[in-house]
Amino acid sequence: MLDLDWPRPPGVRMAVTTRIVAGFSSPPFEHFNLGAHCGDAAEAVAANRARLAELLGLSAAPLWLRQVHGTTVLDADAPAAGEPEADAAVARAPGRVLAILTADCLPVAFAARDGSMVAAAHAGWRGLAAGVLEATLAAMAIDPGQVLAWLGPAIGAASYEVGAEVRDAFLVHDAAAARAFAPTRPGHWRCDLAALARRRLGAAGIACVHGGGFDTCTDPRFYSYRREPRTGRFATLIWRTR
Repeated sequence: MLDLDWPRPPGVRMAVTTRIVAGFSSPPFEHFNLGAHCGDAAEAVAANRARLAELLGLSAAPLWLRQVHGTTVLDADAPAAGEPEADAAVARAPGRVLAILTADCLPVAFAARDGSMVAAAHAGWRGLAAGVLEATLAAMAIDPGQVLAWLGPAIGAASYEVGAEVRDAFLVHDAAAARAFAPTRPGHWRCDLAALARRRLGAAGIACVHGGGFDTCTDPRFYSYRREPRTGRFATLIWRTR
């Protein structure tokens, strides 16, 4: 687990897992894969998820989403069976643990300053460009100035070369987003996902944004699809304790 340095409100907890937690997955998913749809044995994933709940002292299992790079936001306080298809969730009730699975995409955690609500979003470039962060904030339905955000581990700009389709998806809505792209070779750029997320969050009215200092592609503690296409997923989790 990572030590997280951001001003969480009282009663709000967060955790980010790593692949090096002692778990049950075999290569190439060793050791603590939490993703159920990446090719790992189902029994290993189930055992890892049970161990996660034990390590964090959770009274209920996290809400695992079937993420599809979209903008659907789930109300986690409403009943949901299985793994609902969504890329973000909000929760007001204590004990409802939100979880985002990634292996290069950007996980973003949100919390109301008074601790009354939390949210989490999966922001790969498609979801980020389509507005998943704005959709999450809208689902929270509170003054954006009263929201704190934290950017979790994701692929860093130095490791993430993209083509014109990615750059164009952002520039069509915000020409100044070009600052988050550095040219490498004809038709290709280094893409700074964290910088793009900060722009989107700032434009939405969130002034307090922390995190964004990890590169999953170069940090062996994390799973990285860019580094190893057949790999597992780590989790970013947030919940209210009271």
